[in-house]
Amino acid sequence: MIRVLATTLCVLLLACAQAQDELPFEVQPITSFDQPWALAFLPDGRMLVTEKKGNLLIVTQEGRKSRAIRGVPDVDYGGQGGLGDVALHPEYGDNGLLYLSYVEGGTGGTRGAAVARGVLTETENGGYLSNVEVIWRQYPKVVGYGHYGHRLLFDDDGYLWISSGDRQKFTPAQDMQANIGKIIRLHEDGSVPEDNPFVDYLSHDAFVDDEGVYGQIWSLGHRNPLGIAIDLDGQLWIVEMGPQGGDELNRIVRGGNYGYPVVSNAEHYDGREIPDHDTRPEFIEPAAWWTPVISPGDLMVYSGDMFGDWRGSALVAGLSSRAIIRIELDGDAGREVERFDMNARIRAVVQGPQGALWVLEDERGDSRGRLLKLTVKD
Repeated sequence: MIRVLATTLCVLLLACAQAQDELPFEVQPITSFDQPWALAFLPDGRMLVTEKKGNLLIVTQEGRKSRAIRGVPDVDYGGQGGLGDVALHPEYGDNGLLYLSYVEGGTGGTRGAAVARGVLTETENGGYLSNVEVIWRQYPKVVGYGHYGHRLLFDDDGYLWISSGDRQKFTPAQDMQANIGKIIRLHEDGSVPEDNPFVDYLSHDAFVDDEGVYGQIWSLGHRNPLGIAIDLDGQLWIVEMGPQGGDELNRIVRGGNYGYPVVSNAEHYDGREIPDHDTRPEFIEPAAWWTPVISPGDLMVYSGDMFGDWRGSALVAGLSSRAIIRIELDGDAGREVERFDMNARIRAVVQGPQGALWVLEDERGDSRGRLLKLTVKD
């Protein structure tokens, strides 16, 4: 009955989604990219944009693009894999450090996500990375091309958060000897904070190449977390793709277990049922969930003034839903309140200078993914 009610609600929400000409904001196309994945703002208001095939570009707000930045790590491109997220060190203005997530190949056809950092030096029409070092890797590397996760986020205390997908392997999400299907918390150099919840399982000097990954883990039981954000109260949230239904919004707590693949408000793709969250109270239930799915690709919490009524709301980039979904956050709970039909798969949504929203469309077929600027209507 719960699933039926949830499905009915989502259908009604979809039916009520705004048509493109009814959107409460102006949509300004800026430029386009070859399979864009993420963007981050530089201190001067320009952007860094990643393309999945391995390019990192500097882009002005008017759409002028640099040549590809040299020194980006080689990526294992295919399926969902390639160059992923980009994040600036909290002291980027002083040290020039930026962080990239990407997929690297292993032995025997295996692959996994990694995070590297390097110093960006700009040149006349581009730039290069130097002192590049890998600070984190998914363990173990496995075969397949899906569910890397690998979104990056720095918090106000300077900790680096990484979302690590389950690589479509199910059980590793509950395996404490693997860091896939987990949310990871590290120091900016990749070392393990001593106050992480499972750090007592290993020596405090464990590092990226150590197979003991317990200490990296902040929470477990995740499927494919593709969005990660911190709200105005300092709480961490993620959105993750469910299987056949059951996309989730989760508020992340220290040492929390979110149940996948033991529980999910969904089914396997082959039709096998998965017990609902309410059958296993030892696992944390999602703050909100969706059937039919929205296919979340990114998450942010709005803190600006341009869209004043949205301050404190979460915004989700929807892929299959082809929408931006606004969610009101209230303590441990989340509630979808608006869905904006963008008529394209949305890969990323980021707040920019003066509170405007900057959106990356996901490339599909022969069309390129556009960069859009969203501002309030006059």
